Amino acid sequence: MTDYDRDKLGHGSDRAEPALECKGLVKTFGGVRALRGVDFSVPRGTVEALVGQNGAGKSTLIGILTGRIAPTSGDLRIFGTTPVPGDPRASRAAGLVAIYQELTLVPAITAEENVFLGMTPSVGGFVDRKKMRAAYREFCARLDVNIPPRTLAKDLSVADGQLLEIMRALAADARIILLDEPTAALSVSERNALLKLVRQLREQGVTMVFISHNLEEVLGVADHVTVLRDGSVAGGGPVEEWTRGKLVRTMLGDKARHLAQELLDEDTSVPASPVVADAPVEKPRDDAAPILEATGVTLSGAITAIDVTVRRGEILGLGGVAGSGRSSLMRCLAGAEPESRGALRIDGRDVPWPRSVAAGLKNGVALIPEDRKNQGLVLPMKAVDNIALARFSKVAQGGWWLSHARMRKYVAEFVGEFGFDPARLDAPAETLSGGNQQKLMLARWRYETPRVILADEPTRGVDVGAKEEILQSLRRFADNGIGVIIASSELEDVSLIADRVLVLADGVGVAELVRGSEPVHVHEILSAALEPSRETPSAA
Repeated sequence: MTDYDRDKLGHGSDRAEPALECKGLVKTFGGVRALRGVDFSVPRGTVEALVGQNGAGKSTLIGILTGRIAPTSGDLRIFGTTPVPGDPRASRAAGLVAIYQELTLVPAITAEENVFLGMTPSVGGFVDRKKMRAAYREFCARLDVNIPPRTLAKDLSVADGQLLEIMRALAADARIILLDEPTAALSVSERNALLKLVRQLREQGVTMVFISHNLEEVLGVADHVTVLRDGSVAGGGPVEEWTRGKLVRTMLGDKARHLAQELLDEDTSVPASPVVADAPVEKPRDDAAPILEATGVTLSGAITAIDVTVRRGEILGLGGVAGSGRSSLMRCLAGAEPESRGALRIDGRDVPWPRSVAAGLKNGVALIPEDRKNQGLVLPMKAVDNIALARFSKVAQGGWWLSHARMRKYVAEFVGEFGFDPARLDAPAETLSGGNQQKLMLARWRYETPRVILADEPTRGVDVGAKEEILQSLRRFADNGIGVIIASSELEDVSLIADRVLVLADGVGVAELVRGSEPVHVHEILSAALEPSRETPSAA
C-alpha cells in the first residue's frame, strides 16, 4: 500500500485524531428518548464493536452515524469534519459507508457493475468497461475474492453479495466501514471468511465499526468494545478486558439475573433462573393427535419428497446446514411457493395443497418469515398496526371502520407477554430494533390462534435477552396446543427448544432425533446433517 493510500485511509500525520467521534448524542422520537447523551469514539485503523440488547439504541445510533437520522442534540465528527445532520450523502462524503444485513445489490446487473454502481468509469460519455474490469480485478486481488465479474448479482450467495458490498464501499473511498450484523445469514465457514476479511482490512488501515449479537465474534475480531443499554453507554474498553459473561451482564444490567448460567459463562457470580429450554418441559405424548401431516413435499431444485408431522403442543425443529432446504420446506407448507407440491392433512382432514399464503392461513398455518423487513412487516406502519394486521375484524366497528382506540387497547392487553414495551406501540416498525420487530410478528398470532406456527430464523440477529423471550413465546404457543415448527441456522436454539428434530441435507430428510430426558444435542444434528444415512426418514 502506498503512502498516498495510507493517508486516504487515515494513517497520515494526524492519526491521533479519532476516525469517528460522538459527543452527547441525544435522540427523541415523540416522547421516547432513544439515545441519552452517547459519547463514542473510534481510533483510526481499529475495529470497534458496538453491542447491546435489542432496544438499547444501536439502530438509532447507526442511523445518526450514517445520516439517516438527525440527532436531537449532540455532535458527530468523522475524521475531524462535522457532516450535515440527517444527510446520508454528507456522511458518505466524509468517508463513512454502512453495509447492512439486508443487501443493497441490484439483482439484474453483474458483479462488477454493482461494485461501481454510480461510479462507473467512462470515456466520452460511454462506460469504459476495460478500466472497470481492471479496477474490479484489483479489488478482488486486494481482498482475495474470486467472483467472476460477469456473474449476475441474483446468482450470488449472501456471503458473496456482502463481499461485493465491501468492494463497493472501498471503491467509494470509504475510510470507515460500518458492518451491521454482517454474519447473521452466513454459514460457519462463511462467517469465518468474513471475520478474516475484517482483520485483513484493519491491517490495510480501514477503520471498522462492527455491530453483532454474536458475542464470540465480537471477542474474536474487535480491538475495543462499547456497550449500549437503554440509550446510554453502559461500558467500554479494550477487548482484552471483556469476557462473554461480562458483556452479557453489562448489556442487560439487572435483567441478567433472569438468564441461565450457561448464557453468562463460568466467570459470572450472578444468580440465574433457568432459560426456557432448561425448565421442565412436558414432552408431548407420542399418541397425541397430529395437527399437521404433510407428505411428499417437493419444490423443484430445492427439496424432494419430504414428509413432516407435528402434533398438538409439539415443537418440531428443522436442523441442517445452510442450503439444506429448511426455509424452502417452511415456505412450501405456508403456501409461499406456488410451484411446490405435496399432500396435506390438518387435524386429520385432507385439505388442498396451499399455493398462496392466504390459502395457507385458511388451512390454519401461519408463517413468521425469515426476512422480517421485506416479507413480515409493513415498515412505515406503526407497531400496533402491524400486530393487528392478522385480525382487523377484532378491532373493526360494524365490520367496516377501524377503531384505532379499540385496536391499541386490544393489542396493549397482551403485547407485554412478548417482551415488547406497550409505550412503543405507536412507533413505526422501521424505527424498531430487529428483536422488537421479531416480537411484533410473534404477537400478531397471539389471538389469531392458528393451528400451526412456522417460525423461520426467529432469533437471527437478536441479543441473548430477546432470544430467550422469543423462545419462551414459542414454547407458550405450544403449551396452548398450537403445533410449532422452528427452522434456524442457530442450531443451539433448535437443540434447546425442540421436542423432535427433523434433519435435512441437500433438500431431503435424513434423520429424526427425539428429545429424551436431555435436549437433542447440536453435535447430533450436525453429525446427521454432514454424514446422512442412506435411509430417508419422515418426521412422524
